[in-house]
Amino acid sequence: MESLDHTVLRRAVGWLAAGRRVALVTVVATWGSAPRPVGALLALADDGQLCGSVSGGCVEDDLAVRIRGRFPAACETIKYGVTSEEARRFGLPCGGVLELLIEPLAGVEALQPALAALEGGQLLARRVWLRDGAVCFEAATPDASPTFDGSTLTQIFGPRWRLLIIGAGQISAYLASMAQMLDYRVLICDPRSEYAREWAVAGAELLPGMPDDVVRAIAPDRRTAIVGLTHDPKLDDMALMDALKTDAFYVGALGSAATTARRRERLALLDVTAEELAHLHGPVGLPIGSRTPPEIAISILAELTALRHGVVLAPIADSAVKVA
Repeated sequence: MESLDHTVLRRAVGWLAAGRRVALVTVVATWGSAPRPVGALLALADDGQLCGSVSGGCVEDDLAVRIRGRFPAACETIKYGVTSEEARRFGLPCGGVLELLIEPLAGVEALQPALAALEGGQLLARRVWLRDGAVCFEAATPDASPTFDGSTLTQIFGPRWRLLIIGAGQISAYLASMAQMLDYRVLICDPRSEYAREWAVAGAELLPGMPDDVVRAIAPDRRTAIVGLTHDPKLDDMALMDALKTDAFYVGALGSAATTARRRERLALLDVTAEELAHLHGPVGLPIGSRTPPEIAISILAELTALRHGVVLAPIADSAVKVA
């Protein structure tokens, strides 16, 4: 599966190649509550057809009407939600304001390098000068973020996070597919040949070697998550033992509370300190009652997303009602 940015750029390049006029709309600033973050994209064809999202929906409808009425000749900015009446009209949260840059694209060359970077799993910065619409591309770092100073827009394309999954089973396949949509570069390690031979998730890189060797080889940083999903302590524990000594923002393994307790006891005997063990997540994922492989994958990604955004989650109430 591909990220939303990938989908937007691929569609825009396809329209341009077909001879259609296309504008790229980017969220460049927000104030108060905003439905989409800075950097969110929308591609708009000259007939109002669109791909992507910069709000909850009503802004997109207005943009489509604008494009059909007057296709922009140059880069221009527009603000929505400046007044409370406008916020209500466009369905923005109370006090929410967003500023958008509408950029008419000269041709496929304005986007093709960024699309190639996304398809190749590379990080790339795209810079646009509003005065003349000039565009340039350069390498980016994982901690780079979109910027806009009123005259120049810098966009960042490519996976800014890494997810190393130990195990190439069914849960891993769902997790690897979903994670790519959330801007993760997905790495897979499974020394078991019967599993590695069957791995077929596009875009996820299968790395050779034993889990502990792979963990050391990728040099995990604060934008790396490592999840053990083999359910085999001989493999998961090998990865965890080294992963807990790195800067990875998330280290966890599949298993029940009892399994996790036993794992902690084993790791403590393997020279893993109490401070390092405190960073071990287990059971992995949010407690949403997940049982099937896709449900477990969703719960893991939900927990990773909360940690990425610094959200502290309250325990799910015991009185939660199961929906049939």
